[in-house]
This record gives sequence, structure tokens and C-alpha cells, in this order.
Amino acid sequence: MIKIIVLGTRGIPDVQGGVETHCQELYPRLVKQGCDVTVITRTPYILKEDRKSEYAGVKLKHIYAPRKKSIEAIIHTFLGILYARLKSPDILHIHAIGPSLLIPFARLLGLRVIMTHHGPDYDRHKWGHIAKLILLCGEYAGAKFANSVIVISKVIGKILEVKYGRNNYILIHNGVNPAIKNDNDDYINSLGLEPDNYMIAVGRFVEEKGFHDLVDAYKGLLSSDVKLVLVGDADHESTYSLSLKKQAREGNVVLTGFIKGQKLQQIFSHARLFVMPSYHEGLPIALLEAMSYNLPVLVSNIPANKEVELEDDDYFEVGNVQQLRGKLISKLESNTLPEYSDLIKKKYNWDLVAKQTFSSYFKLMG
Repeated sequence: MIKIIVLGTRGIPDVQGGVETHCQELYPRLVKQGCDVTVITRTPYILKEDRKSEYAGVKLKHIYAPRKKSIEAIIHTFLGILYARLKSPDILHIHAIGPSLLIPFARLLGLRVIMTHHGPDYDRHKWGHIAKLILLCGEYAGAKFANSVIVISKVIGKILEVKYGRNNYILIHNGVNPAIKNDNDDYINSLGLEPDNYMIAVGRFVEEKGFHDLVDAYKGLLSSDVKLVLVGDADHESTYSLSLKKQAREGNVVLTGFIKGQKLQQIFSHARLFVMPSYHEGLPIALLEAMSYNLPVLVSNIPANKEVELEDDDYFEVGNVQQLRGKLISKLESNTLPEYSDLIKKKYNWDLVAKQTFSSYFKLMG
């Protein structure tokens, strides 16, 4: 049995974020394949009354983290590595480049480390110059010192090749579960929505998600009675998130907050269009979720979104509000429904992700 300790996620289950969803789906599957997995969570994201010792066979260890975005990840990772050294796992699996800054420290303590690179977080608007430099150092530390590196997209792999000369990375995409259609409409009705008469965007309320562009574009749809719904919230309330919420309320946009389970299933099941105006992504799970429901999609033309290989009409120039507005109108007027089932099954399948990750563990173990 391979013993794994996981760092870099805020926690599971049902914590907002792409890395968090990735870990929640991946590690129960690895437990079924015979791994002994412990996920280290950050205490601010798991309410005291919700702190369980196990989720779907995955052991949970709740370790302190300060509720301050500039130091949260680094302090938590340091404490998590000390815990890992105490427990002596076969592999320490670190997610994201911020926590990867301490991979050299983990290696010095004799730990065998895999890093999963989820995207160049230094491109996110929320970080200042010092934070971006630290994230770049984290990427460097992971690329140079991790025993093995997993990337979730070819775009990220190319970054490692060009910047650090690391060519022996392992490409393992994100996945998505088969859609669970929910014919009930009580939740969407409570939001003042009607089936097939609203479009959705899903994600955290941070600047790089581009939701402000979408709200601006939506305001120009004067002749449309189709509602816009923003699904998500901010991890740390900021000037931007408060401004976005104010902009949304003034634009008659529906805000759901962070939702999971049946509420999210209802939102996806009855939506008319999914929109992702992001300036930065790794490989967006929210887009894959929309595709699992065979929703028409409209996304920005950033490299991570282009890698999904949608139709040309499904893309717009990132940051171009006028073009976004025009394409929204075209999409809402179209009656064409896509079919993504085969693509999801062959390429973005969590069971496949788990098998590939287990294989990477087995290879590293020799």
C-alpha cells in the first residue's frame, strides 16, 4: 500500500476552488486503488463543527493556517511538511506553485515529493509584485527539486520546458463527473429564474475571472430578458469582490454565493448558456462541468481554454467587452445544442485521472 500525504489544497469536501475540486474527486478514487491517503486541510476553511477525520476513505488532518492570503499558504505548508516528516509517507504530493516554494525543505528532510502544477498563479491580478516573485520562486523550486512533476495542461508543460528545461513532466488533465441532471426547479425559482432563460458563470470572485467584463457586456443586452447568474463568491473579501457585487446588483445580475450539490445541479441543468470570460486559468473544471451538461459555452481565447479545442464560435477575445456582447447575442439566438459526451469520457474523466496519477506514484516508487 502506497502511503500518500497531500498538501496545497484548502481542504475537502465542498471547499470552493479548482485544486479543492481536483483533490476531492481524485483521492477517494486512489483510496479505492489501494493507496493510504491523508489530505492536510487549512483550518479557516473547515468549520470546527465540520472537521471530520475522514472523507470517502481519505484521512483528513486539519492544520492551522492564518486567515491572511499573503502568508496563509506558506505557513500552512511549512507546518504540513513537518507533519509529513513525522508520518514518513512514501510520497508527499504538493499541489500548486505557492506551496511548492518549500519543496527543497521537504527534500532536505528526506521526503519524496510530487508536485502538481495547476497553473501560473503569478499571472493572477490579486497578487502584488512581491507575491508574484514568491510564486515564481515556487514554480522554480517545484520544477527544479520535485522528484516528479504533474501538469494539468500542455500549456503548463510548455512553461516548464521553456523556462526551466524540465521535459520529463507527466500530463494528467483535470476531470469531470458525468452530469447529474436535476429536473426540479424549486431552487432556481427561488432566485427568480426560469428554465432555459438564464446564462451562468461559475468561479471565485477574483479579478482574473473577468466577471466584471461579463457584467458590462450583459448591461448592453437591452433587448434580452435572459438573466445573468454569477455562481460563486470570494475566499477573502476584497475591494474587487465588493465592487463586483455592487456592479452585479446594479446590473440586475443574480448572485447565488458558493453552492454545491443539488443546487448547483439545478443551475447547470436549466441554464441556456455557460460563459467563462477568464484572463487566467489552469484547465478550468467549471468549463468541463458545463460541457458535461452539454451546455452551449462561450469562453475567452486564453491558452488554457483553447486547449479544450471547442469550436471557433465558442471563443471571444479576452477583455474585449464589445465582442463578448456580440457573441452573447449570437449564442442566445442560436438553437444549436452541442454534444460533448465522447470528449468528456475519453479525455476528461476522473477515473482516468486517478489511474494516471496512481501510475505516476508507482513509477516514482520504482
